[in-house]
Amino acid sequence: MRKFTYEAKDNSTNKMVKAMVQADSERAAAKLLIDQGFAPINIKESNEDASFLNRLKGRIGTKDKVVFSRQLSTLIAAGLPFSQSLRTVHDQTPNKRLQGVIQDIITSVEGGKSLHESFSRHPDVFDKLFLALISVGEASGTLDEALQRVAMQQEKDAAIMGKIKGAMLYPVIVLFVILGVMAFMLLTVVPQVEQLYRDLNKDLPAVTQVMVSLSHFLINFWWVILIALVVMGYLGFQYVRTQAGMQTVDHLKLSMPGFNGLFRRLYMARLTRTLQTLLSTGVPMLDALRISSQAMGNSVVSKSIDRASEQVKGGKALSAALTGDPQVPELVPQMINIGEQSGRIDEMSGKAASIFESELDDQIQSISTSIEPILMVVLALIAGSMVAAILLPIYSLVGTMSV
Repeated sequence: MRKFTYEAKDNSTNKMVKAMVQADSERAAAKLLIDQGFAPINIKESNEDASFLNRLKGRIGTKDKVVFSRQLSTLIAAGLPFSQSLRTVHDQTPNKRLQGVIQDIITSVEGGKSLHESFSRHPDVFDKLFLALISVGEASGTLDEALQRVAMQQEKDAAIMGKIKGAMLYPVIVLFVILGVMAFMLLTVVPQVEQLYRDLNKDLPAVTQVMVSLSHFLINFWWVILIALVVMGYLGFQYVRTQAGMQTVDHLKLSMPGFNGLFRRLYMARLTRTLQTLLSTGVPMLDALRISSQAMGNSVVSKSIDRASEQVKGGKALSAALTGDPQVPELVPQMINIGEQSGRIDEMSGKAASIFESELDDQIQSISTSIEPILMVVLALIAGSMVAAILLPIYSLVGTMSV
């Protein structure tokens, strides 16, 4: 569907409204607004997503969604009508794109649509978990509690991903430092050493000759390297967007030495925390498993959950369905089995999630601690080898001249 910005008069309040609506065409957008009690004055197709920069500037982050959920929950719990609560949150939201989304939801709700239908108009902002909790909260009259739960879920998931990204940031920085040191030596120091030997009509040592060849290639064919990197990056980006590429990356995450345990704990923490959130709000088991599968972010783990869901649909207990799956640690079916016996699957899933999150924190800390000296040793070896390949021939040359 296409996006249209509009300016219209609200027939119920006689106020002018500016917002965004999604429709198949401009005519369909006008009809939608009229059906919702608006008198359209100006409608035009939005081009806010035309460039990467605009998309980046208009990005709705996890923090924006968490604040939105918490504010809306607080206002609803205080007894304010839903439309008024949304308008209040709209006025307090600094993110312009999110303001447009909220205004569209207000328009949809006031036009007679359900909350679930209104939020579903923006699947790029509100995921399946959010929509499921909205639907349950709307049906049970506990919308404020549902919004609080989804905010907590988003915060925990964002906190875990932030820690993992933080642990990965340091190695990336050190890698760029290593490449920078190598480029500096090859582009500035090595040519001077070559010129010195050439002036003295001396033959370069083998190690230094290799570095000189690398230096010549880097100086004369830097554009080839740049083009190759751009092409490889583009092809790699396109490949990981395909089904086969995503599956390859997902398999790699679960089999990468040193990191496979980290990602497996991440997915198990996400699975058990999502199950806790959904089951505690009254979502049926099969729906909770389906939504959890979609929320994993890994096709391999999602397939394991889907297989378990099919067995549960056939009458098998969830703990039995998950037992023996290579992607699911034994702790998960064991904790769920206890929950099945006590009738508190949601509570035991939450405890399992806490265990995995704690183990994940410990492993991230361990990786961060151990990777630092390893990278320092690698940096020292590379820089030291290059310095030795440059200085030792010079010392040898000085010794020959002094003799």
